[in-house]
Amino acid sequence: IALDKPKIMGIVNLTPDSFSDGGTYSQNVQIALAHAEQLLKDGADILDIGGESTRPGSDDVSLEEEWARVQPVLAEVGKWNVPVSLDTRRTVIMEKALAQGGVDIINDVAALSDEGAVALLAQQPKTGVCLMHMQGLPKTMQLNPQYQDVVEEVARYLKARATECVQAGIAPERITLDPGFGFGKNLQHNITLIK
Repeated sequence: IALDKPKIMGIVNLTPDSFSDGGTYSQNVQIALAHAEQLLKDGADILDIGGESTRPGSDDVSLEEEWARVQPVLAEVGKWNVPVSLDTRRTVIMEKALAQGGVDIINDVAALSDEGAVALLAQQPKTGVCLMHMQGLPKTMQLNPQYQDVVEEVARYLKARATECVQAGIAPERITLDPGFGFGKNLQHNITLIK
């Protein structure tokens, strides 16, 4: 996916507790697919499919539940002529989705920190990777985020994660970095990162 100009990512949250849509698109596969089609009509360049909520205070879901949510939607949109991103922080889900086919990007709020994730993506030379910074876990990340220097700490973390990926064999041009606005950061942290 060429990133020489900005791309619009359309989000398809398949979680009943989504903060952006209140779980509307998790009701059934047809509703989710209709939403994905509308996102493309509205100008999305990439579809991002996620089955685990990462909203502040959210609980983990089982691997089985996450896969049951994303698998049928990925199977269908993977046939469309559009780049597909999978939003997951779990190696097992990444592996299943990549084996099924139709996933072009792994979008990971945990920056491939799950055991085996970096090695798995190093073996997928055509798959892009989005590494995000998040202080803590979704359940607790917004309770009291603290930084001495938010820009320096986020940059250091992302540089370390990207370096590990490159050393494992993931080409630098496959890596996109996300500072994780709102993920373990308060309003002032977010504003400082934007500046």
